[in-house]
This record gives sequence, structure tokens and C-alpha cells, in this order.
Amino acid sequence: MQQYKYLYTKRTAAKIRSFYRNVARKYCYTYSYEDMERNVRDAFFAIYAIERTLRRRKPTISRWEGYHMANTDKWYYAYTIEGDTITVVDACHAQNMHE
Repeated sequence: MQQYKYLYTKRTAAKIRSFYRNVARKYCYTYSYEDMERNVRDAFFAIYAIERTLRRRKPTISRWEGYHMANTDKWYYAYTIEGDTITVVDACHAQNMHE
């Protein structure tokens, strides 16, 4: 199995963090800061499963044309592969996967 280096863009990080920040604002009485931290961490850790356990797929939204796509149960990732480096260029929560 090939070893990859994983990078992600500022856009990817911002999308993940802002999604959970919005969840925390909306559900402030039931969704704790610790829940938010855990969910953000899990979303970032899932990036390291790309091309290992997350299968490569064709993008389902037009703005990701030209990229590969992988998904967990909650997050979709658009990424490129150059040599041994995988760069995640965008992320989208499953609730927001639409044109």
C-alpha cells in the first residue's frame, strides 16, 4: 500500500470549522464546545483515510469537476493526487451536498 502525504487548504479547514461553529450557535443549549471540538477533529482525521479506506468517487456536484471525491458518512472531500501527495481542496457536509 502506497504511503501518502496529506495536505488540506485553508478553504477546507474553514468549511469544517464554520459548519460546526454554526451548529454550536444554533443548538447552544444541547451542543457543547467539547462536542464541537470532537466533531472538527473527527472531520480532519477522516482526511487521512482518503485513498486508504475511503473510496475514490466521481464528483456529484459541478464545482468539483476535475477533482476526485471521497466521503465519510458526514463529510465529502474534493481532492487531487500529485505523486505521493493528496491535497484536499474542499469539504462539504452531507447536509449541504447540492448545487
